[in-house]
Amino acid sequence: MTAGPTTTGFTDIDRQHWTLRYLPAWARPYGRLARWDRPIGTWLLMLPCWWSAALGSGQNWPNLIGWMALFAIGAFAMRGAGCTWNDIVDRKIDAQVERTRGRPLPAGELKLRDALIWMALQSLVGVAILFKLNKVAGGVALLSVALIAIYPTMKRFTSWPQAVLGLAFNWGALVGYAAVTGTLSWATVALYWGGVAWTLVYDTIYAMQDQRDDSIIGVRSTARHFGDKPRRWLALFSGITLLCWTTAGLLAHLQSAYYVGLALIALHFLWQIAFLKPDDPADCLARFKSNAQVGLLLTASIVAAHLL
Repeated sequence: MTAGPTTTGFTDIDRQHWTLRYLPAWARPYGRLARWDRPIGTWLLMLPCWWSAALGSGQNWPNLIGWMALFAIGAFAMRGAGCTWNDIVDRKIDAQVERTRGRPLPAGELKLRDALIWMALQSLVGVAILFKLNKVAGGVALLSVALIAIYPTMKRFTSWPQAVLGLAFNWGALVGYAAVTGTLSWATVALYWGGVAWTLVYDTIYAMQDQRDDSIIGVRSTARHFGDKPRRWLALFSGITLLCWTTAGLLAHLQSAYYVGLALIALHFLWQIAFLKPDDPADCLARFKSNAQVGLLLTASIVAAHLL
């Protein structure tokens, strides 16, 4: 194992990020493997949990704060474990893509054995969180393991790996409500499918960064599949997202504050799609990261609908 970088010109990881800068040199590759320098993934995994926990908590906001903290810890650990697993499966592909060849495994900074141990340690935190959940929520959460396991392989077999990511990343929209109430509801199902459509928006934008390299090495994605008409598809999935989330509000009998929030989310989607530069990786990354605002707006809208 080497402590420092072995490649130059890499664009995937911010080595100056505070989560890495203060770690000892030997630990930094592990932090990068877990994407501690790129917290947007943790937000996108955590926020669906927050939506449904807020939906189930109603006006009991002190209880909601506790659940939000627990899901934040779980999302941080499981997102790190998931990214580690993704890099284990994709290590040969990552070595051929400009944006990812500097990751710890293709760069030779960690051995495969080190990555497997690190993934297991992070997963243990997720297991500990499971013991804090009731049987219904724990059972629902366990069902997501298969999706997490197969996601990294999907880009080899389908042009819709972003759909599989959506199924996995938004599972918290079911878990959060079950954790708070011990049940599921049709409103949470609508939240979940809205989240899946939302993922097809933001992860397609994310995949636009790698279209050139992906086309050379044969990696599939919705970004490549949508071709020269990405805005049409992004608008379609944005519309489906808003339709599902509107349905969730109606099923849960949420007050008007919720729909004001959805209107703001619609404007955010409009901004993303109208001004997107598909051939500019920096612009695609910035718009991808802005989706944390979408998830936070939805969370705030559900809370406001209960309290106002």
